[in-house]
Amino acid sequence: MPASCQETARLLLRAPTLDDLPQACAIHGDPQTNRFNPNGPINAAACADKLHGWIEHWQQHGFGYWAIALRSDPQRLIGFGGIMQGFFGHEPGLNLYFRLRPEAWGQGYAAEMARAALHLAFSELHAPRVTGLVRPDNLPSRRALERLGLSLDGELDDFPGQAPSLLYRISAPDNPGSGLSLIHI
Repeated sequence: MPASCQETARLLLRAPTLDDLPQACAIHGDPQTNRFNPNGPINAAACADKLHGWIEHWQQHGFGYWAIALRSDPQRLIGFGGIMQGFFGHEPGLNLYFRLRPEAWGQGYAAEMARAALHLAFSELHAPRVTGLVRPDNLPSRRALERLGLSLDGELDDFPGQAPSLLYRISAPDNPGSGLSLIHI
């Protein structure tokens, strides 16, 4: 079973807790972090529901989205991300997700976390593939997914009246992060 707390070179990745709610609300309620989200920022109640769902996923499956902090400052979260069971239309699969504070953008933290998530998916969970769902105008996230080795593999009409979201996928044999070494704590 995957460890609920892991370290990468610069990051502490751990299962979220209810104590993370204020920081989760600050990140997911920030208009800047939601600039590509058609639903926009979420309120505290919606954020609490989201956090409860993540915690429940951890309890049911033993893995899920991580609370992400710098190893040098473990009390301050820079974001949330990882892999979690999800549906893409009616198709089940693992969803690669990340949402970071704006001051953490452009420093490679999302990629570092995502490599750990891909390692978990392929080396420990033996998943056949991982999917990243992204809005077509979210060029920074699209580039990040492409740098990680995910390829555009379809669309999902998930917001009526708007352009479909893009499905980026990577299969286990193509995974560039499969050799990533993690320290389990």
